[in-house]
Amino acid sequence: MTDLAVSMGVRIRPVSTATTAKNAPPGTASRILDLAEKLVQQHGFNGFSYADIATELDIRKASVHHHFATKAILGGRLIERYRQRFALALVEIESTSDGPRTALERYVRLYAEALRDNRMCLCGMLAAEITALARPLRSALRRFFDENESWLARMLERGRRAGDFTFNGSAAAQARLVLGALEGSMLVARSYGEPARFESTAGLLLAGLFAGRGRRPRARARRPAARH
Repeated sequence: MTDLAVSMGVRIRPVSTATTAKNAPPGTASRILDLAEKLVQQHGFNGFSYADIATELDIRKASVHHHFATKAILGGRLIERYRQRFALALVEIESTSDGPRTALERYVRLYAEALRDNRMCLCGMLAAEITALARPLRSALRRFFDENESWLARMLERGRRAGDFTFNGSAAAQARLVLGALEGSMLVARSYGEPARFESTAGLLLAGLFAGRGRRPRARARRPAARH
C-alpha cells in the first residue's frame, strides 16, 4: 500500500486495491498531474504552459496533450483529484482526533504546512483566477469549498455542544468565516513571504473559538518532516 500524498501538508493511506502494483512507478499522466498541481499552487493556473510541463518532465509536448487534450481538462482532473484527497484527509483527521477541538487544530495545520512548503491551497489559487476559468471548473471549485464548509460546520457544532467552542450564530456561518479567513490569510502571508503571518492570524482565529476553554490553540506547522 502506497502513501497518498495530500499537498496541503499531510499524508494519509488510501484503501488498497488489487489493481495497484506495489511500488510501481507513477505513469506519465500521474507525473503530469503532480507537476501541474505544484505549478498551480506556486504560480497559478495561468502561470505555466504545457511546454513548461514537457520541459520539466523531459517529455514531448504532444505527450501532455495526449493525456490532457486541453488545459481545461487538465484543470478539471486536478481539482477532482485534489478534492478527493482532501476529503480523505478530513476523514483521517476526524477519525483519529480526540475531539472537534483537536480536529480543527489539525485542519488549520494543513494550511500552515502547505505555506511552509511554499504552496497554496490548489483551489484557493484557482479561485483567485475564477473569471478566467471554464464554467465546469468553477462548479468543481465550489464543490470543494462546499465540502470543506460542511465538514467545518459539523466539527464546530459538535464542539459547541461539547463545550469546546464558543461562537455566535450558526455553525454554517462560522464555517464560512473560518474557511474564508484561512484562505485569505494564506494569500496575504504569501505576499509577504512570511508564513508566520498566517500562523499568527490562524492562532487568533482559534483562540476566539476556544476563548475561556483553557487550552492554547496550536496553529503552527510541524517541523520539518521530510517529503518523499
